[in-house]
Amino acid sequence: MPRLGTGIGWRPEIADAVEGMPGIDWVEAVSENLCPGHLPESLVRLRERGVTVVPHGVSLGLGGAERPDPGRLAALAERAEALASPLVTEHIAFVRAGGPLTASRRLEAGHLLPVPRTRDALDVLCENVRIAQDALPVPLAVENIAALLAWPGEEMTEGQFLYELADRTGVRLLIDVANLHTNHVNRGEDPAEALGDLPLEAIAYVHVAGGFERDGVWHDSHAHPVAQPVLDILTDLASRVAPPGVLLERDENFPAAGELEGEVAAIRTAVEKGRATGAPAVGSRAAAPPRSGPARAATGAGDAVRQRLALDQTALLSALVAGTPVPEGFDRVRLGVQARALTAKRADVVAKVAPELPVFLGAGYRTAFLSYARRRPMTGGYRRDALDFAEWLLRDGRVPDGAVRREVRQWWLEREGPVPRSRRPGVRWARATGRALLRR
Repeated sequence: MPRLGTGIGWRPEIADAVEGMPGIDWVEAVSENLCPGHLPESLVRLRERGVTVVPHGVSLGLGGAERPDPGRLAALAERAEALASPLVTEHIAFVRAGGPLTASRRLEAGHLLPVPRTRDALDVLCENVRIAQDALPVPLAVENIAALLAWPGEEMTEGQFLYELADRTGVRLLIDVANLHTNHVNRGEDPAEALGDLPLEAIAYVHVAGGFERDGVWHDSHAHPVAQPVLDILTDLASRVAPPGVLLERDENFPAAGELEGEVAAIRTAVEKGRATGAPAVGSRAAAPPRSGPARAATGAGDAVRQRLALDQTALLSALVAGTPVPEGFDRVRLGVQARALTAKRADVVAKVAPELPVFLGAGYRTAFLSYARRRPMTGGYRRDALDFAEWLLRDGRVPDGAVRREVRQWWLEREGPVPRSRRPGVRWARATGRALLRR
């Protein structure tokens, strides 16, 4: 892994601040927000200055029961090549469930959800990581996530789970110290114990981010200043190994450039404090874990294992987004908190990808969307969700004002049908009927 140094998450809202920020060695950009043929000019200028850009994926779902989608892998590979990146990163999470393995409709979480730390889930994750590694032109690193929920019947700690994953696949690790703090508050897990179990030589880089605590639950918001306990975990990690790179993440509620620079400086200080207590120099530790692993790892995950995991993940996601019964062993209160957080995130993201809808609906946008979301789980991406929300508004007569209704209807008609139309008579009849109703 290259020596990355100190970085910051690049976002369009802070592009100018990032370009002008002193001491930034590299940046990370959300892969799904980039078009390889039309890269943002800010990123192009940073690349021309020699600043490394790493694409960070959020939708692959490597921890899901299904094998990684070839199209999503190809898109991630394309962005790595367009940016001449030394590596790409993704998450140890599942983001969708249902589908053929469960003979049920596919559901989308719109969020990173935790994988159970079981042998079955590890087998599936290891095979999915190997598939991704084979499809990508550069090394892959995977990130530990923050979680509100704990799966019942887990068989390993987070550190043990990550160690086995790295040992069996050779994958690098992106360690998010803010997520270790989140899991400490929400799940009672000791960050120091997690760090002690990790294969520190496999770390590609480290994330640092802010959050807030409410009613005993820590929310990993990426919209607040970095808390001191998170910096303390970073110092602990830096006392054990010199991380190749450390990066500040900020996704919302962007402060002034000076405040961002102050947070980056605090991160440097935390790392230097850890190094002063005896962290080894880069390269002094053992090489990365070998790709070979125990015999169990070589066989991959069978269809029966994948189906068991699919059923478990579908039951959990359905309870979160479709109001089905809570699976046995889960904390109902925490599941309720997570369900409300997912719905709120849907409303916020749809308002970003379809900013016209909040303008049309004004103060009534959020109430209307939350009512829609309680009845309609997300089955596609956020852009599809925005179209489905507009259709629901029109079909259910939720827009009584004539002028607003015409605006929403025109917006929907201009964007409906982003894929080739089906020629089946039944589908064509239903589509024609729907459009006729919407024009009334």
